[in-house]
Amino acid sequence: QVGQAAYSASKGGIVAMTLPIARDLAPLGIRVVTIAPGLFSTPLLAGLPEKVRNFLGQQVPFPSRLGHPGEYAHLVQALVENPMVNGEVVRLAGALRMQ
Repeated sequence: QVGQAAYSASKGGIVAMTLPIARDLAPLGIRVVTIAPGLFSTPLLAGLPEKVRNFLGQQVPFPSRLGHPGEYAHLVQALVENPMVNGEVVRLAGALRMQ
């Protein structure tokens, strides 16, 4: 999308830093995992008209809806409970890649 260079650069920077920071903090026993969420039902999206929210949800390949906060929390729990996950970027987006 036009005008998204700064937004893309900031997201890319976070993704690019995940592994090096995990390696830097490994001696301290600190893990670093980045979650890259797609479209979630948040207060920000709640302010949009229902027609727009439905349209956005239909853009998600599967499941074709907005994500629920509990699904995000479930992923966080799984990542915290698995000590082998470190230095990774996990997409939680239902296979959506915005145009």
